[in-house]
Amino acid sequence: MNPQKTGTSQTATSRWFRTIRSAPAPGLRLLCFPHAGGNASFFRGWKDLVPNGVELLAAQYPARESRFLDAPAETMDELVADLSHASRDLFNVPVAFFGHSMGASVAYELATRLREEHGRTLTGLFVSGRGGPGRERRPALADAPEEELVAELVELGGTQAEVFRDAALRELVLPAIRADYRLLERYDARIPDEESRLDVPVVAYYGNGEADLEHDSVAAWSAITRSGFHVRSFEGGHFYLVEEAGSLVKDLFSRLRMAN
Repeated sequence: MNPQKTGTSQTATSRWFRTIRSAPAPGLRLLCFPHAGGNASFFRGWKDLVPNGVELLAAQYPARESRFLDAPAETMDELVADLSHASRDLFNVPVAFFGHSMGASVAYELATRLREEHGRTLTGLFVSGRGGPGRERRPALADAPEEELVAELVELGGTQAEVFRDAALRELVLPAIRADYRLLERYDARIPDEESRLDVPVVAYYGNGEADLEHDSVAAWSAITRSGFHVRSFEGGHFYLVEEAGSLVKDLFSRLRMAN
């Protein structure tokens, strides 16, 4: 583990997770994991959408926002190991994960590690905008020319699209995006056997207008769980969840209520 990332559990938790909405005595914690190049602030629009009694946290990966000077994770294993250390003490109440795009893989790998190494079990796992293990899209863009990388990012859309029009801002955000793409290029998702499947209900979401993501690829997430599995699509592309945030969060919590 990087020496910069050691310390007390509380310090590790506050470094790796930003509290978007606090709750004095939460009945549930929802931990959100952003896309490649994304940051915790991506989920700040959810603050007023989650029900009362829910504490909303978002992962803050290194090399962005408040962690701009921290070295980015080089592998999924490194990233998940640190997130496991930072999140293991959050399970004094029920915990659910939501991950979008790269964050879907992070959420899945973290859920598996927390169960295997710390005996922690989620209330629900929600994955979004990404094919299941073995069906992930793998764009080779980590070392692509800037024009090619920016064109791909603009096509995907999302809240950062305007940033890429400003050369100075591009210089700030592109290194983290390249690092995340490099991590994904090195990543081989674990495809569980029957014994290692999660005992957690899984819901997979996607935008029905995303050209490079098919229903069958999203449905491949069913292989990770021996519990319930559902797929739901929304109108929109890869970042459908920006415009559909209200409907998405409503659907997510309706499923959590049914699971409890």
